[in-house]
Amino acid sequence: MIELLDTTSGAIAAEFVRARRRSGSPAMGMIMTLVVVADDEDADEAMKVARSASQEHPARILGVVLGDTRGPTQVDARVGIGSGASGERALIRLTGEVVRHAQSVVLPLLLPDSPVVVWWPGHAPDDPASDPLGSLGTRRITDAASAPRNRAKAMLNQCVSYAPGNTDLAWTRITGWRALLASSLDQQPGKVLSASVTAERISPSADLLSAWLGDRLRCEVTRKSSEGPGITSVVLSTKDGDVQISRSDGRLATLSSPGQPDRPVALKRRGLDELLNEELRRLDPDDVYAATVKCMVDGGTEPAARKRAAKRSSAKES
Repeated sequence: MIELLDTTSGAIAAEFVRARRRSGSPAMGMIMTLVVVADDEDADEAMKVARSASQEHPARILGVVLGDTRGPTQVDARVGIGSGASGERALIRLTGEVVRHAQSVVLPLLLPDSPVVVWWPGHAPDDPASDPLGSLGTRRITDAASAPRNRAKAMLNQCVSYAPGNTDLAWTRITGWRALLASSLDQQPGKVLSASVTAERISPSADLLSAWLGDRLRCEVTRKSSEGPGITSVVLSTKDGDVQISRSDGRLATLSSPGQPDRPVALKRRGLDELLNEELRRLDPDDVYAATVKCMVDGGTEPAARKRAAKRSSAKES
């Protein structure tokens, strides 16, 4: 890694070229630019996760740390390639007035004619598509579960401000649950009368799973609480009996269906690198996620549905 103090975008770009020449590889075969917007204390870990993802998706990784807006304007960077990762990487720290115009530093460093993905591993803006750095991306990845406080509100903010290209890792975490539930209903095709999702009291993933079930099955979905970890159980009630997936240890689930023996199913909670890898495989808008967040905003979860019903009842009585 080469340290550049009080530098510019042009100097960082020139260092990328010099680093490629020193390595004897003038062409890196990069397919995207991944912009990682992180706090100073989380930046190194976020860059480590991004480097792991670059083994499957060769990318120019631009870590951006937004420092204090007070004081002199300065841009510092650490630039490097290789070290077990594909592509190039730079961790850029901004201080002073340039923090308010971070896009002016990042824009000249984007790979031409290739997708741009912006990832906030920690605190994310309420409206990523309108954020100065977020507006540079074709995909914008947030993670409501990593919000320092009020994760449920953070997820709802992402739903309210949804724009094509947005996604949240809380949604990515339930890919395995959605696939398993869909395949279990293929084997038990009866109409689902009601459903329940049991998870930690505050779980953005469980809220999204509840909304997805309500949107797809057009039935009432009840949200229940458990000690976790994460989502621990989903029950689909049909006229033939309950289809249930339970997972108490975060690794192995049990699938129970009417008239069939219980089956163990691998349903491990995945790390950030695996979640990010999954999202980087898809660079077009996720229509299913869009429908689910709309359901969340419209009150697709059971508590919100009850509130709407109560309001309608009060309006009729008055």
